[in-house]
Amino acid sequence: MVSPTLSFAKDGAPALRERTVVETSCKTHLSRLRRRRGAPISSGPVAACGFRGWIGRYIVVMPASTLYARVEDTIAAEIARGEYRPGDQLPTEDTLLERFQVSRITVRRAIQNLVHRGLLEIRRGLGTFVLSPRIEAELTKLTGFVEDMNVAGRKATARVLGQGIVAASARVAERLQVAKGTKVMRIKRVRLADNMPVSLDETYLPLALGRQIVQNDLRLHPIFTLLEERYGVPLIEADYELEAVIASKAVADALQVKAGSPIFQIERISMTTGNQPVDYEVLSYRGDLVRFATKLLRHPGDRMGAQALRLRRR
Repeated sequence: MVSPTLSFAKDGAPALRERTVVETSCKTHLSRLRRRRGAPISSGPVAACGFRGWIGRYIVVMPASTLYARVEDTIAAEIARGEYRPGDQLPTEDTLLERFQVSRITVRRAIQNLVHRGLLEIRRGLGTFVLSPRIEAELTKLTGFVEDMNVAGRKATARVLGQGIVAASARVAERLQVAKGTKVMRIKRVRLADNMPVSLDETYLPLALGRQIVQNDLRLHPIFTLLEERYGVPLIEADYELEAVIASKAVADALQVKAGSPIFQIERISMTTGNQPVDYEVLSYRGDLVRFATKLLRHPGDRMGAQALRLRRR
């Protein structure tokens, strides 16, 4: 039965789906009335249904929010059930129009909402794809991209965009504690998780160390691992600065997002023994795929004191 609180409009309103719903509901209700009262109502007024007029002349006008929410919720539920897996392509817009029997603008709004929720991604010229759940990186210790992806259960790979010797800008020189114009090694990579671009990394290394690093296949070997395990350079600590920025065209192209998309930009200076900087990075993480988490103590000293007390008691 159709609720009498719904609004109605005469034939010509846009949604075929809604017309079918009302006619079916009215006929079902009238059939019940016919069986109950023994009266033929097939061609008469449908006042018994709560409507003034004739069968088929009135259709439900459902609010736009109801329509796109129905499409959005249905697709979201299918993703949650695993009917669409991360990386799967969503059916075409025309297919969704046929399936849900709604307008094109309704389908587009539902898709945009799912994009904002981080469930879908629109790839220009390719289609709409299901995203993996957001990757959570904990800011509790110094780790590299591969280590973070291993913890998240993702397969990390890299694509090298370029590597070569450059003169240190004022900012790079300050971070690496060298004179401006000093020759350093610059390496640019796109870091991927399950073949999805997640981060654009721009790394600067002291020249002697950088010459050694670029002799390796950086698609396969993380720089942190090379520093520590192959070249005996321990990483002790890092200065870490994070801010929200919008993606430039170069960053957007590398990460396969629109220019102006929100990203996390991180500057990290990793130090070895003697507080000597050996690795300066500018990392651009996609804001729609990654979130950062940490734990803060109200009184850090109290916890350290408590740990020391427990150790003494042992």
